Order: sequence, then structure tokens, then C-alpha cells
Amino acid sequence: MINIDDVKRRAQQDARSRGIHLTPDEKLLQVLLEGLKTNEERYGYPSCPCRMASGDFDTDRDIICPCYYRDPDVAEYGCCYCSLYVDDEIHEGKKQARAIPERRPYDKQMAILDHIKKETEEETIGEMMKSSRKLLYCKQCGYVVFSDDPPYVCPICKAKREMFEEIVTVSGHYTRKVE
Repeated sequence: MINIDDVKRRAQQDARSRGIHLTPDEKLLQVLLEGLKTNEERYGYPSCPCRMASGDFDTDRDIICPCYYRDPDVAEYGCCYCSLYVDDEIHEGKKQARAIPERRPYDKQMAILDHIKKETEEETIGEMMKSSRKLLYCKQCGYVVFSDDPPYVCPICKAKREMFEEIVTVSGHYTRKVE
């Protein structure tokens, strides 16, 4: 278990080494530190708490806190994307941290979504394979249900249960079950 004080100490040391500060907003600071702690426990590295991570170190390398984008964000806007790190003016209350544009390239953001989608599909299919339930569809309207048995009546088109057929995967593709 990772200690939140260690997460804070590490962030403070990094901020000091760059001549910047942690956000003076104590509530926000606590939320962000908890996010870093959670991500480090989840992935093994402290990915940015305000960005979606894949869990793959190489894919997420640019968003491991402090992320690649922190220094240019602080230099241009006075704070990083999540406002964990701020410049002197924000730290001293002379100006407010504000929302800033995302610097992370769009293709990187989409790669994370694709990675998560693939993982989720694999987990879902794996769970379906372990279950006695079947993926069934109504041949009349296309309604799909994951169940041990078809419903007595389709909730969409009111077709009888005999109109339901099982969907199976063959070589990673969905198809009708042929008996």
C-alpha cells in the first residue's frame, strides 16, 4: 500500500526542483494526490490523475506524473493541465488557475481509448465464455440479451421466445449458432 504522504513528498520535491509549487487549493491537492496514489497502486506508476491511462507503461509514459506536458503548461498558463503544479503567481493568489488546452496529441488519447475498449471486450467475452448464459438475439427485431434462456416475450417487438437464436463467436467473429 502506498502512503499518501510519500506521494505528496515526491510531488513537492519535484516542484521545488523546477522552481514551481503544488496547488495552494488544499481540497484539490488532496484529490489529485489520492488520484496519483490510486493510479500508482493500480498500474505500478503514478499516471496523471486527470487523464485516462491504459495501464501499459510505454503507452502512458508521457502522462506519468510529472507528465511531459507539465513544464510547457506551467510556463504558458501558470499551471499544469490538472493544476497540481502551479507557478508563483497562482501559488501566491495573484491569479487563479484556469482550464487550459490539452497538449497530449489526439492520436495518443485515441490509442488509450482503443486499448481500454479492447481490454474491456476481451474481459467481457472471457466472462461470457465462463458463464452458462448465452448471447441471444430476436430474429424479428434484432434485440440482444445475455441470459440463460430467452425471455418469454421480446421486450421490443413482443415476439415469442421461439424467435430468439443464440449468437456465437467463430474465429473472433459473431455468427448465428448452427446446429
